[in-house]
Amino acid sequence: MTHRVLFVCTGNSARSVLAEATLRAWGGARFEAFSAGSQPTGRINPYALDTLVAAGMPTAGLRSKSWDEFSGENAAPVDLVITVCDSAASEPCPVFFGDFVRAHWGLPDPAAVEGSDANKRAAFTHAHAIIKARLMAFITLPAETWADRGALKAALDRIGFIQSEDPVHG
Repeated sequence: MTHRVLFVCTGNSARSVLAEATLRAWGGARFEAFSAGSQPTGRINPYALDTLVAAGMPTAGLRSKSWDEFSGENAAPVDLVITVCDSAASEPCPVFFGDFVRAHWGLPDPAAVEGSDANKRAAFTHAHAIIKARLMAFITLPAETWADRGALKAALDRIGFIQSEDPVHG
């Protein structure tokens, strides 16, 4: 069974795109990954693209898009919606409605980092490390977890607290 996963943030230029591209690269036939924003910037942050390329992840077809593409009558249904905005920084987190499991994997926006190119690259590398650790835990969830919506939600919520240096557990 293929699980359709939508990563949602405000601008759809950095964190949600890093998550989409990484899950596409790692998920095989088990997952279809998408990303969208409530207020998309219309372009992917160049540091996000550089980070993905440096990690050996394909970037073809990535684009900043509105979550409107994933809502409404004609939209293909998704199984999971994972928000990646940083509610700890009082960043508005989009609310997406529908019949799917929701989880929040908050993380600071690397696109908000100011300063030198090295500082910006480091912020994107760190954000991607956290996303990779979370997605490794995600793709290794046992099959029986997927059969129980409550167990899946609990597992996804736990994954949202993983940091890049944490041991990865399902």
